[in-house]
Amino acid sequence: MTNTSTSNATPAQRENPLLNILFNIVIPIFLLNKGGKWFGAREALLVALAFPIIYGVYDYIQQRKTNYISLLGIMNVGFTGGFALLKLEGFWFAVKEASFPILVGSFVLFSAFTKSPFVKTLFLNPQLLKMDSILKAISEKNSQLEFDSLLKRGTILLSLSFVLSAILNFSLAYYIFTPIAFDLPEEQRGEILNGQIAQMTQWSFIVIMIPSMLTLIAIMVYLFNQMKRITGLSNEELLQNT
Repeated sequence: MTNTSTSNATPAQRENPLLNILFNIVIPIFLLNKGGKWFGAREALLVALAFPIIYGVYDYIQQRKTNYISLLGIMNVGFTGGFALLKLEGFWFAVKEASFPILVGSFVLFSAFTKSPFVKTLFLNPQLLKMDSILKAISEKNSQLEFDSLLKRGTILLSLSFVLSAILNFSLAYYIFTPIAFDLPEEQRGEILNGQIAQMTQWSFIVIMIPSMLTLIAIMVYLFNQMKRITGLSNEELLQNT
């Protein structure tokens, strides 16, 4: 007899990059820029913020596991909406934009001093690396301590990349979220603030994401080269399907 519970189980679906971009970037930017003309600045803000939250819940249901980066993103969205509704602007938005990379970086740094450094989860992927060959080589060369030290060092480097992201976040937000004149009508002030939020979302991809991704790639290349040195394995012996 077949195990129906196993045969009927459906694997968790992978995240859809197109939906990710649409719900977290494209649609919110469009609503923040244009929504105020249709149903008011505050309502446009609330509708725009709803899309990342809806996507975060949808992603959780599809992936069937907690995505802590998504949770931080939802928290970020919540703070953005809260700041706007409380009519905080300028410097406080810059602080908020810098605080989340610092928070993530702190979690990553803390993990470096535990048995499960973040790089271990991120980099040692059986779908990418031949983990059996790697662990066998480490055991044969008695280099477990050196390998653990590499994972710790890589995790610390990764945490520093979030410091770079925080600096870029703060600088960009401080430039974009300029003070809004108090003598303007509330509706007009809301439209200007929505425009600033949309501008921050749009430019953060270029100014923040690209340098952060390049830094991450550099760290991954460093870890891979050091792993080759420690294990003595070639590219073909380390990588799956090469």
